[in-house]
Amino acid sequence: MIELLAVLSASAAAGMRIALPLLVIGLLYGEDLWSKVPLLSHVSPPLLMGVLVAWSLGELIFSKDRLGRRFVQTVQLVFSPFVGAIMGIAVAQATGIPDWLVGLLGAIGGLLALVLQLVQLGWLFRLRNIPLWVIFLQDVLCVLLVLFALDAPSQGGLIALVLLWLAIRSSKEWHRWYAAQATAGDRSNPRHHKRDPD
Repeated sequence: MIELLAVLSASAAAGMRIALPLLVIGLLYGEDLWSKVPLLSHVSPPLLMGVLVAWSLGELIFSKDRLGRRFVQTVQLVFSPFVGAIMGIAVAQATGIPDWLVGLLGAIGGLLALVLQLVQLGWLFRLRNIPLWVIFLQDVLCVLLVLFALDAPSQGGLIALVLLWLAIRSSKEWHRWYAAQATAGDRSNPRHHKRDPD
């Protein structure tokens, strides 16, 4: 159970940022854990570190304005399932889980990262402009989730489960808000008779 919570914590970090969790693993846990990261363990560490630093800085810089945030969100949405699975597999291998279970936990981690990215995209669509303090809070929470995944998996897993619960609540509220915009006869199809696209 602790191993599952550790995987959820690491994958939730990938659901917020793509390069930053991988960079934290490389900087803090060194070659021991880095060698367990699938695909990336075959890349030269200096090259990989340079790419991750550049990508992390790009995520931080471009997420400050609206157009850059949309670009970053699109890239994160595409790559989040892969990075979530990679993070989940790396943490699962580091905790000594049997090989037959590692792939399943990687798939769960990829799905969790994708769900969290979809919720972020939904909030970006709904609010149009996300406050700057929320972006910094995401970065801090992303780093904490990576640290918790290996040092305090129970706490990290609980935070990941709370984030998943918030994601489910958000999707229900969006559906209720969206359906409430329609007339009484069009509740099943809120887009019917709309002139302006959402």
